[in-house]
Amino acid sequence: MSSDSPIQYGKVKASYFWDDGSGINGDTGAPASGEPMQKGLAASPSWPLGTEGYVLHDGKKAEFFIGDRGPGDPAEGCNVLLDLDGKTFAELTGESWNDSSYTVSGGNGHIDVEYVITKWGDGNGTEGAPRPMSGSTVCDSAVSSIPDDLRSDEEKKADEQKKKEEEAKKKEEEAQKKKEEQKKQEEAQKKAEAEAAKKKAEQTDKELAAHSQGDSGGGSATGTEAQTAANSMNGFTLAGADLPLAAGALTLAVLPALLIALFFARRPAASYASEGSGLLSRAASRLPESWVAKATDMGTRVKESSAYAKAADLAAKAGTAAGAARDGVVERLRSKGRHGA
Repeated sequence: MSSDSPIQYGKVKASYFWDDGSGINGDTGAPASGEPMQKGLAASPSWPLGTEGYVLHDGKKAEFFIGDRGPGDPAEGCNVLLDLDGKTFAELTGESWNDSSYTVSGGNGHIDVEYVITKWGDGNGTEGAPRPMSGSTVCDSAVSSIPDDLRSDEEKKADEQKKKEEEAKKKEEEAQKKKEEQKKQEEAQKKAEAEAAKKKAEQTDKELAAHSQGDSGGGSATGTEAQTAANSMNGFTLAGADLPLAAGALTLAVLPALLIALFFARRPAASYASEGSGLLSRAASRLPESWVAKATDMGTRVKESSAYAKAADLAAKAGTAAGAARDGVVERLRSKGRHGA
C-alpha cells in the first residue's frame, strides 16, 4: 500500500462481496482488474482501478485497493458507493466470514464508513467524487475536507507555512493600499494648498489693481506717473502668472518700488525746490496711506502662507527687476520736476 498521506476524504455507505467465479451468493465473475479475489480488494463504480486507500469504522482501520466494479444498482442515487471484500467487512463489524456461503454473520449487509484515498490508480476510472456506474450523477456529498487528525505532520507544517505566507501577503497588500491612499491624500492636500495660494494671490492682485484704477481718475500728469508705478508692479505680478504659488511673493517683492515712490512723494516740498516741488506734491496726493496699509497686510499674509518658502528664491530674483522699475519711476518723477509739469 502507499503512504497514509490522504489526498481525498469522505463518508459513504459500504456493502460487501466476494467474486471468484464460483457463482455463490450473487457472484458475477472474476474481478475486472484481472486480479484474483482476495482480502483488501474492493469495488468502486467509478474510481480508477488500482486506487489505494483505507476505511475507518467503529475505531477500526482496513486498507483496500480498487480491483473491480460495483455496486451496480445500489449505487444509484449515491446510496451504496463502495463494495468491500467479505473478509474485511467481517473484521470491521466484529462478525465472522463464512467461506461456504460467502456471507458475514450478524445479517448486516451495509455499514457507514469513512474512506481515505492515498493514491489514485492508473487504470480505467475517474478520480474525485464517486458516481454510479450509469454516470447519472456526481456524488459531491461523498467528499469532505480532510480532518487534521488524519494528516501527516509534514502536511500540517506545510499548511501552517502556507497560511503564514498568505497572511503576510495580505498584510503587505493592506500596507501598500494604505500607503497609496496616504499618497493620494497628500497629493490632494498639496493641490488644495496650491489652489488656495493661487486664489489668495489673485485676490491680492485684484485689490492692488482696484486701488490703482481708483486713484488715477484725475487725469493729471502726476496721476499718470502714479498709474505708471502701479502698472509696473502689476507687470511683475503678471510675470509670475505661470507660477501660482509664487504670485503672492512676487507682489511682496515689488513693494519697495511702491514704498520708494511714496517716500519721495511724502518728503517736504522744500527738499525738491529745484526739481519741481509742485509735481512731487501732486504725486504724493495720488499715493494714499491706504496703499501702505493694504500692501503691508497682503505681504504679511503671503509670508505666513505655505507658498512663501517656495517663492522666496523667485522673489529674490524678482527684487533686482523691481529695483530697476523703482529707479525708473523715481527718475521719471525727477525728470518731470526739472522740465515742469
